[in-house]
Amino acid sequence: MKYDIIEKYKCVVLSFKGNLMGGPDAEAFRDQLHKFIENDQKEIVVDLGKVKFMNSSGLGILIGALTTMKNAGGELVICQADKKIESLLMVTQLIKVFNHFRKLDQAVDYFESK
Repeated sequence: MKYDIIEKYKCVVLSFKGNLMGGPDAEAFRDQLHKFIENDQKEIVVDLGKVKFMNSSGLGILIGALTTMKNAGGELVICQADKKIESLLMVTQLIKVFNHFRKLDQAVDYFESK
């Protein structure tokens, strides 16, 4: 589970690459979220545009991240999910839980307009 961190305007963009399947990297990701919260960076965009595969553990990571940010008074949105991932979100009904944007700029603009 690899990701890049970019600060853009009012939010932090996490661009995931490869497979999103959990494992030992999930704890490091959780720690990173808590660092954002400590730095009062509570508006997070998760860019899934370069994710090739996501399983139920990957979904769990996203749900945990969403919950962590909401509990801290923040928000997490996702963007650029491909058809497979979007289908997974629909089947699990998580499409109703996450704010999802087609393009990264739309997700960033969402926080800019708040």
